[in-house]
Amino acid sequence: MYWLNSIRLLARGGPQLQGKFSTTLKRQRQCGKRCFSHLVNGNSYGLNGEQLQLKEMCENFAEKELKPFAQDWDREKIFPEETLKKAAELGLGGVFVGTESGGTGLSRLEGSVVFEALAGGCTSTTAYLTIHNMCCWMIDTFGNEEQKSRLLPTLISMNKFSSYCLTEPGSGSDASSLKTRAVRDGDHYVLNGSKAFISGGGRSDVYVVMVRTGEEGPRGISCLAVEADTLGLSFGANERKLGWNSQPTAAVMFEDCRVPIANRIGDEGMGFKIAMQGLDGGRLSIGTCSIGAGKACYDLAREYVTVREQFGAPLANNQTIQFKLADMATKLHTARLMVRQAATMLDNKDPNATAFCAMAKRVATDAGFEVCNDALQLHGGYGYLQDYPIERYLRDARVHQILEGTNEIMRLIIGRSILQK
Repeated sequence: MYWLNSIRLLARGGPQLQGKFSTTLKRQRQCGKRCFSHLVNGNSYGLNGEQLQLKEMCENFAEKELKPFAQDWDREKIFPEETLKKAAELGLGGVFVGTESGGTGLSRLEGSVVFEALAGGCTSTTAYLTIHNMCCWMIDTFGNEEQKSRLLPTLISMNKFSSYCLTEPGSGSDASSLKTRAVRDGDHYVLNGSKAFISGGGRSDVYVVMVRTGEEGPRGISCLAVEADTLGLSFGANERKLGWNSQPTAAVMFEDCRVPIANRIGDEGMGFKIAMQGLDGGRLSIGTCSIGAGKACYDLAREYVTVREQFGAPLANNQTIQFKLADMATKLHTARLMVRQAATMLDNKDPNATAFCAMAKRVATDAGFEVCNDALQLHGGYGYLQDYPIERYLRDARVHQILEGTNEIMRLIIGRSILQK
């Protein structure tokens, strides 16, 4: 299998990218200051040469491996395992895993470049990829050497898939009230309870599960890696959803499920800390997916209004349409800059990073969905048809305002941070 331990290595020396990158730079230089639209929505502002190569590699992958098949995956509810393995060959199965653990070792800023580019091809599949990468990051950051060497290689290659299990039927936004309990019995924990709305549920090989091992509240929560062949682990039916149809979603249930203590990630009582730190990065990734979906719809709408004629002239000649495009472009650019600022703060371990990640997630997921909706409106009746991709982007982006903490909870995090003394 063709494998690259690091996208950076590819970006610095990959001969198959050098020519393409030179072409891109040449095109950008030729475009110059005249191409305002490219500058605003090209996802290139502030990126260095290596990051531009990373961006183009992911855009090429999205164009060839995701976009042509996304409609079929959505309609037939296909989880594209082989395509995900191809992504892993480019290092996209361990984006935030350190190179010493076999991962790519990208920063959160670089991760935002990756996921925006991929989401323009298939938002649903990219969103699953962000969740898988969050699980890998948790194991790499908080796991011990034995756990990392045992679990990470097959996850990074995506020969095995992972799922993040926090939400329960009775605890969504109030995550610290979770009820799934793990009781020690010798060298195992015995798990009882259930998790809801789990991406990859029923298909993943490793479930990173937050469980209660102690007192009520956040201090009583621990993190366990539950492998798919564990006795007592079962799954609900695949949920019927508005979007995200290229990834399975199901309840995950534990009935006297025995998990070795050796599979505990971090110490007892660290689970809530692990979950919240994971969500800081996850919020940036899902916000970036929204920007990628919005950008794809913006590009389609911009092209459409220049060729669609009504009343004897292109729609683009109408000032109202120009105002709409201006607002769409401004929303996307603002959201992208907010995500990148928050990503830089997270990379630098800034103490205010959590609040800025919440701000970026709220703005980016709202903006991405609004731009998709505006693009649908600009297409008129055609935008509503499943023969065209905009309605799929809209359906896939809608859930981003709910997961990784609802946008109402993001406002709560921001508001509390503002009032802290």
